[in-house]
Amino acid sequence: MGKVKIILTEDHLVVRNGIKLVLESVTDFQVIAEASSGQETLELLEGGLKPDIIMTDLNMGQMDGFQLLEEVSSRFSAIRLVILTMLNSEQHVLKAFQEGAQGYLVKNVSAEELIFAIQHIGRGGRYLCEEMVMNLVAHSIQNNQAIQAQLDPSDFDLSSREMEVLELLGEGLTNLEIAQRLFLSKRTVEGHRQNLIEKTKSRNTPALIKFAVQRGLIS
Repeated sequence: MGKVKIILTEDHLVVRNGIKLVLESVTDFQVIAEASSGQETLELLEGGLKPDIIMTDLNMGQMDGFQLLEEVSSRFSAIRLVILTMLNSEQHVLKAFQEGAQGYLVKNVSAEELIFAIQHIGRGGRYLCEEMVMNLVAHSIQNNQAIQAQLDPSDFDLSSREMEVLELLGEGLTNLEIAQRLFLSKRTVEGHRQNLIEKTKSRNTPALIKFAVQRGLIS
């Protein structure tokens, strides 16, 4: 594999020089052109320049990173586009990947991670920087906790006895074992299990357990 040819698109010269310095510290990378806007980058491509990767900011004059992404994806689909920006919102990340980006990094990324990302994308992969991954994980955890906090057995009209049966089913006990544990008949336990399946609209016992775990009814 030859050098990874890169066009660096960034409207702040000092920032662009710093990024270029990092990229050119790797012998396998070659910055073949620089641009200060998406429009300049597009003109380079229309002039016949053929990079493997375009690394671009999002906030720029003339043509921003999203507009450049749209143009490149539709007209130069073989080129891989990497976003390097200060914007760290989930919405920007989702929009970038939906519109065809192969990578998304924030500008406080370390030199080591930047280099790794370009190497990985150059080999055909996709990459989301660690900071954004952890932001998305934290957001997902918060959402899950909020959902669990909103749920209560009463939302599904589950009795205290049905909850006891559900918890023991979740521990893997059989109907007979549950009956012995709760001092009930096996038929009574089977009735409770069937009620649980019907109330939660589950297909069977495994689906019931999955439903209960996902909604925080049992752990």
